[in-house]
Amino acid sequence: MPHRASTAPRHTLTGAPVPQPTATPGAGWVTVVSASVGAGHDGAAAELARRLTAQGYTVDRLDLLDLLPAHLGRTVQEGYHRMLVRAPWAYQRIYSSTERAGGGGPVARALLRSAQDRVLDALPPGTGAVVSTYPGASRILGNLRLDGRLTVPVLTYLTDFSVHPLWVAPGVDVHLAAHAVPAAQARAAGAQDVRVRGPVTDPRFRPCDARGRARARERFGLPSHAPLALLVAGSWGVGPVRTVARELRDCGAAVPVVVCGRNGALAEQLRAGGIDHAFGWVDDMPSLMHAADVLVQNAGGLTSLEAFACGLPVASYRCIPGHGLTNAAALDEAGAAVWIRDPADLKAVLCELIDGPVGLRQRATGFALFAQSPDGCPTAEIARVHRSGAPDRVSGPVAHRTTRRLAATAALASLVCAGAVATGVATTYEGPDLIHAISHRLDPDGFPPEHTSPSEDDHS
Repeated sequence: MPHRASTAPRHTLTGAPVPQPTATPGAGWVTVVSASVGAGHDGAAAELARRLTAQGYTVDRLDLLDLLPAHLGRTVQEGYHRMLVRAPWAYQRIYSSTERAGGGGPVARALLRSAQDRVLDALPPGTGAVVSTYPGASRILGNLRLDGRLTVPVLTYLTDFSVHPLWVAPGVDVHLAAHAVPAAQARAAGAQDVRVRGPVTDPRFRPCDARGRARARERFGLPSHAPLALLVAGSWGVGPVRTVARELRDCGAAVPVVVCGRNGALAEQLRAGGIDHAFGWVDDMPSLMHAADVLVQNAGGLTSLEAFACGLPVASYRCIPGHGLTNAAALDEAGAAVWIRDPADLKAVLCELIDGPVGLRQRATGFALFAQSPDGCPTAEIARVHRSGAPDRVSGPVAHRTTRRLAATAALASLVCAGAVATGVATTYEGPDLIHAISHRLDPDGFPPEHTSPSEDDHS
């Protein structure tokens, strides 16, 4: 069924409305493929769909996990969640191994083939372009393009600031990046056509004035004058959240305000442990960002982009393994967020971000991400590609050989990045290597050993 969404006007960073691309009724049909792994991929898909709908397109959204055979999608989702909570070192090991070289077994390849057929069958007749916000979906769609079975253009919207090689799928026509840093990483990974078109965030994420800030603090029962550090840990509330909350409280730079997502138990534990302002799932994150002075995050996903849109400076701290660490490095390289590697620097950096030149520079960098004209935004680019159609692709035996050569890496894209723990590990390591991986735990926070000690967060 076509996706329908709000068409509320977009606002600039100063709160003034800006022109939208003219809506053209019946402009065409676009399908957006995401995966409900965390909230970032789906959040980007939802905003792309909203904007395209406002431009007159009919938009259909698909969840890749729903298209895996035998209802394996929810198993994949749960496996990824459990790995991040219980064995983050294993996720780091798999993430690093797939950066170096892909590999997959026959089970993974069979699952990939089944998903290809299901994705192709799920595309509505009349689809003029397909947009992926998830690397596994990009691999499947790219293979279908190489194979000649999909004849409309495929675009990948890179939701992360760092680009794992699995994001770059041969066969994808265009890769859209939010900034020059992820664009350069995508090109280095082999992407041929990469276009920097800025981030996509809900239009509610924008700066507010002093009155709006006061109202937001009152609504959430927050101190009216103290500096506030908003601590986020994704929709699942993963990582050493309790450790970081205590460190924020004890360093004295700001009062911690913690959002635990769907991890309600974590919110209760924080409140019981003396963290007064701990929330579970928050529907009005824009207002909570308006109330805060700085954002502290551990994954570098969509929430960071939303903070930039609000004019909220961002610090990456005690990041989760894999994409959390690489996103922190990429954001730091771009000057968009400071990566705090040493706990001893926490107070000084937060003070600089809240009321210093570093925070001013970060706000300017964040605002610049959203400075495109209406014709230069991601959905305008999707519309252009949709109108121009797909370039010719080689089909037949050559394409089949190319698809087979890519199958191993593509399998891991759909499994590892989606979080298929057992299958991902089993198809990446032989017996001795698996034992070696399990017996050598990596530091989940990315700190040198002297900065890491066991805590209750490891067992929550």
